[in-house]
Amino acid sequence: MSEKEDSTLPASDSKQEDTSQKGSVVDMMLGKSSEKVIDSDTMIKETQQRIWSSLKKGIEYDATVDRSDAYLRQHVHEKQSMVVLYVDLVGSTDITLTLPEEKIAIIISSFAQEMAFAIKHHGGYTLKFVGDAVIGYFVHTSSLIATDNAVSCAKSMIKIIEEGINPILNQYDYPDLFVKIGVDFGTNMIIRYGSDAKKSHVDILGPTMNIAAKIQGKAKPQEILIGEDVYNRIHPSVQKEFSKKEWKENEWKYRSRETGELYPVYYHSN
Repeated sequence: MSEKEDSTLPASDSKQEDTSQKGSVVDMMLGKSSEKVIDSDTMIKETQQRIWSSLKKGIEYDATVDRSDAYLRQHVHEKQSMVVLYVDLVGSTDITLTLPEEKIAIIISSFAQEMAFAIKHHGGYTLKFVGDAVIGYFVHTSSLIATDNAVSCAKSMIKIIEEGINPILNQYDYPDLFVKIGVDFGTNMIIRYGSDAKKSHVDILGPTMNIAAKIQGKAKPQEILIGEDVYNRIHPSVQKEFSKKEWKENEWKYRSRETGELYPVYYHSN
């Protein structure tokens, strides 16, 4: 969304919530969700092994974007409610000035793939890699589960950076990595650029993509920012970990179509 575009946000499409949502919510609260439970300690160990191997041997990762491509092709021209997550590497310029080119490529590639692994482990899809940023999305019959998965993923990303990647980089006297994360929820359109069902580029368009990127751009290093449409859907116990962001004058201008007021954003305060 450019500076000249309308900064008013669309109303949340609450009518698209699945009728089975109440059952899903009850199951989630009773711990009966079918979503895979993530062992964060195991994720950290696996991350360290992959990062160490990459720095030593230049090991290549699997193509994690393929899952997203297959999903999008199955749902071309559909409107879907989804949670969009942007994670961007902070200070990559400093890295490029202090390390050899081949090491920079390995570190940034490894970072991106580890973020993609985190997205996959939390039930999401990696849409694309854009420079040193990663864009993921989460879909579920219950938007409550999708938002909880996305926020849990964001918190895991911070932990992976701090406890998985940076300790390995420190062993080589490489600088620490830091990220900024933005998350928002809403309805988006899945589109295909061209008529070839198998080869034409597929992507996601919609205000949620734009606002998640804008939110991420306002985050501080190692900070998670979420839009109100995410905050209102996450579990109450998780809501307690977030505080409402207070903006300086003209620092944030995007308004909700529902209220006409500035669209609230919340930061992870743990």
